[in-house]
Amino acid sequence: MNIALSVKGALKRVRNILVLVALDGSEDSNNALRQAIRFAKRENCTVTALTVLPEYDGDLEIGLMSNIWDTIKQPGIKILSEAGRIAKEEGSVIFTLLEEGNIHETIIDVAESRDCDLIILGRSGMTMVEKAFMGSITARVIGYSPIDVLVMPSNSSLKFNNILLAIDGSRFSMIAAERAISLARVYGKTINLLSVVDVNEEFYANAPELVEKMIHEAREMVQSVEDIARSANLETQDFVREGEAHEKIVSLAKELDIDLICMGSHGRTGIRRLLMGSVTERVIGHAHCPVLVVKA
Repeated sequence: MNIALSVKGALKRVRNILVLVALDGSEDSNNALRQAIRFAKRENCTVTALTVLPEYDGDLEIGLMSNIWDTIKQPGIKILSEAGRIAKEEGSVIFTLLEEGNIHETIIDVAESRDCDLIILGRSGMTMVEKAFMGSITARVIGYSPIDVLVMPSNSSLKFNNILLAIDGSRFSMIAAERAISLARVYGKTINLLSVVDVNEEFYANAPELVEKMIHEAREMVQSVEDIARSANLETQDFVREGEAHEKIVSLAKELDIDLICMGSHGRTGIRRLLMGSVTERVIGHAHCPVLVVKA
């Protein structure tokens, strides 16, 4: 979110935050826009609402293309018209943009060209399969975007008062820790730290000493981040759980009535960029609250 921690520990904003909200006409994406506008009004940010229409690949003569485009773009115009209505209802002004192209690539290209700090997506209604592994557009935006991505489920609000930071010791989760601590210092006072030792019962039965070592290392990792958070005058709670990582993250978030889950992304190249970490995907698919995926 372009919030940096100075050497002395005082937060400073480098510049106004630029937010890109990708809209698909669903109630979830409209709610994401509404929440982004409310956040922007508090923070004097700039919001751009973007709708991307798939490229038309029909076999038509060039002379007919302009008429076809006029027809094809009508749904996009309708979506952005509703975005303008929402902004007016919220007493705000936003930029709107209609583009044609590969959807996830265009979202990322627009975010980069406008030097945006954050991409916001609504988590549109999903089947059980899609909840297990997110819809392809959302997954691709998160997998390929160099910019932080916030995914908002239905009827959720954008707040940062009570943050859950999921850490696994990777470079990505440590970057997420920096972001979560900065957010907590600016917008709230509480940060909850969770590390999950993802082992099944069979593994525990066959290698109990190794599991205990993993639990000990997880506690040390959480403690090191907690020390940093407390030095920033934040209230903290720390948790180490055993089991399926995404299940433990989602259940603890609900138990603590978390406003925001903050996680790192996984993978940097090829197919891993597309698939990300399955834990991140599944948390986004099942969480009751917004999930911020922090990019390296």
